[in-house]
Amino acid sequence: MQNKLISMQEAVATYTWDGMTYCHGAAFPVGSDSVAFGKEMVKQGKKDLNVICHCGSSQVNLLAAVGAIRRCEVGFSGLEVYGFANGLNRAVTSGQTVIEDYSNGAMAFRLFGGAMNWPFVPATVNINNDQQWCSGDEPDTYPASNKIPVIADPFTGKTLGAFSSLRPEVAAIHVTMADVAGNAIMLGSEWSRFEMSRAADKVVLVADKIVDTACMRQYPNLVRIIAEVVEAVVYWPYCSWPQASCGLYDSDEEHVFYMNQAMKTAEDTEDYCQKWVHSYQNRDEYLDLIGADKLAQISATETAFLMDPYRQWIKTDAEVRELEARRKG
Repeated sequence: MQNKLISMQEAVATYTWDGMTYCHGAAFPVGSDSVAFGKEMVKQGKKDLNVICHCGSSQVNLLAAVGAIRRCEVGFSGLEVYGFANGLNRAVTSGQTVIEDYSNGAMAFRLFGGAMNWPFVPATVNINNDQQWCSGDEPDTYPASNKIPVIADPFTGKTLGAFSSLRPEVAAIHVTMADVAGNAIMLGSEWSRFEMSRAADKVVLVADKIVDTACMRQYPNLVRIIAEVVEAVVYWPYCSWPQASCGLYDSDEEHVFYMNQAMKTAEDTEDYCQKWVHSYQNRDEYLDLIGADKLAQISATETAFLMDPYRQWIKTDAEVRELEARRKG
């Protein structure tokens, strides 16, 4: 069994580049997401990104706020109870970032089309309205004809639309737990992470927990992402923070509000990044930055019982470090 554990720094340096098409794996906008991966992209100065996201999140908000996103295709771009995503809003209204808006249903269909290697997906939603006719890529053209082109059903003759299938170059997907080979289990809402893992050219898993492969063998029906489609595995506890990870920790509501407020201006974004993005170099420093009290608070989640069946297979930090060292050696 191949050991695919690598550091966060190595994962971003190896699997991301300027101008790439990047997809991040998220549940709800305040739920599971590879937020820590996006922060490392900011640390390494990645830019000119074409971002695909089923739901926007604090990750997209941050990447947009620092000027890293050229174009964004999204099904939902807000932060729910935390309000408009100020960083993304600032990037779009300034003309820095083009946003192409679809529905969540459309993004699910398009990722499924990419997973199936279809050239396009027949569209039965987002048609005959401004979702079809308004395009961020062609803002001066109405009705736009290239976003969701009109096609005819060859069997009935009925007029439909056509979604382009999504094939991101790299997807960084948050998972609750993974083994070193890249088999993974996700707790909570999946939000097309299964399809995303098959649609992307390369997949990097960002896992809250590393477990023994015996866990995957015990629950094979829950292994939604398989080692065969995964390039690398990054162990990063609390990788969704300040968002949530079902079964492990709740969202840090205070920090999400604070972070989104900071994204309103370039100056406040820079101050935020100096304190909360550029100030740590490894997992331990990251956790120290969040603070023991805050970690204890968000870890007292009512969904903790969901992890009970898997606890016997969870690797300790020391065991994971040994596995990382063994791979490098």
